[in-house]
Amino acid sequence: MMENTSRIRPPVWFWVISVIALLWNLMGVFAYLADAYISVEDLTAMTQAQRELHESRPAWVTAAYAIAVWGGVLGCILLLLRKKIARPIILISLLGVIAQQVYIAFLSNTFEIYGSEALWLPIVILIFAVALVIFAKLAHSKNWLT
Repeated sequence: MMENTSRIRPPVWFWVISVIALLWNLMGVFAYLADAYISVEDLTAMTQAQRELHESRPAWVTAAYAIAVWGGVLGCILLLLRKKIARPIILISLLGVIAQQVYIAFLSNTFEIYGSEALWLPIVILIFAVALVIFAKLAHSKNWLT
């Protein structure tokens, strides 16, 4: 007789990590929205170099940013719903993160303008996105997702 793997219940830590990941990605959405709808006042508060960096950002970078944050939120919601589709959505989110971070690190003068203190957040974001992909893979392999 075959065991019904869809009834395997994930441990409590699965739920805790999934909720924390959702909250993290929601913070990303809020940051994206603040960036996408930046006020004139916030733009004028920037230095000339910061404003030029913001205004010269290619559309593909903004698209990658949107894919990263919205994909992360959707993927985490799907994790909480225990859906297998969460895994590829989270992987797509990671690809958005990578594309955005490649631009920041190699194709722009972000660190020249903001200094080395601007380095820590992209690293944390990338680590978190990779960890979330690994977590989704684990959840899939343990048959916690249906």
